[in-house]
Amino acid sequence: MEKEYKCYGIIPVRFGSTRFPGKPLADICGKPMFLHVYERAIKCTRLTKTLVATDDERIFSAAKSLGVPAVMTRTDHPSGTDRVLEAAQLLNLPDDAIIVNIQGDEPLLEPDMLTELVGPFVSPGIEVTTLARKIGQNEAANTNQVKVVFSGTGKALYFSRAPVPFYRDGREGSFFGHIGLYAFRMKTLMRFVSLGPSGLETAEKLEQLRLLENDIPVHVVITAHKSIGVDCPEDINTICEILGKRNRETI
Repeated sequence: MEKEYKCYGIIPVRFGSTRFPGKPLADICGKPMFLHVYERAIKCTRLTKTLVATDDERIFSAAKSLGVPAVMTRTDHPSGTDRVLEAAQLLNLPDDAIIVNIQGDEPLLEPDMLTELVGPFVSPGIEVTTLARKIGQNEAANTNQVKVVFSGTGKALYFSRAPVPFYRDGREGSFFGHIGLYAFRMKTLMRFVSLGPSGLETAEKLEQLRLLENDIPVHVVITAHKSIGVDCPEDINTICEILGKRNRETI
């Protein structure tokens, strides 16, 4: 019999952003972006509870007015993962809870991705999971698209902004692009935050390398879904076009 485990989705959002201040409140087809993310996330039936974690009163008030569960967190967190941990602690979640870190700038999030993400936790040996999808050589050359290599059992070997693996013979290779969704066991999340930035993490500016550098295994789940995030105001038009097309197709 499979062990029952509860999963909690936490969406870390902050008002401050270098490229896009106020991004979580950006209007997308009549709704603030964080609401799109929340509404997509709660479609995943594996999540026991989903909430927003913010450090900004404007976002907190907007969430409350829209009926979205939210908690206020400190303003000095160095990363969204730290904010997720504080929110989980405010909820007094147990050590065996599964905490899902849901990016707040993914208004087109596919709920099935969250189901895929938490599935491996039926195994007691799984501590952290993340997603990846197969990508082409052109995508792999983009340093903003993080790549991951992993073992035959799905254990992450390395994440990099560089195209990995490097095909020395010049042939066209196979690459997997990392998707920045994570699920942690609560006790592992606490350990991760307590460790502080690692050398490889600082070099590549990739938080997940802290896990590998400290011998915390990361299980990579392959997904067919593509992640489309919002990095700058110009991306809003793209998201609206996709949503409009989806709405027309369902009519």
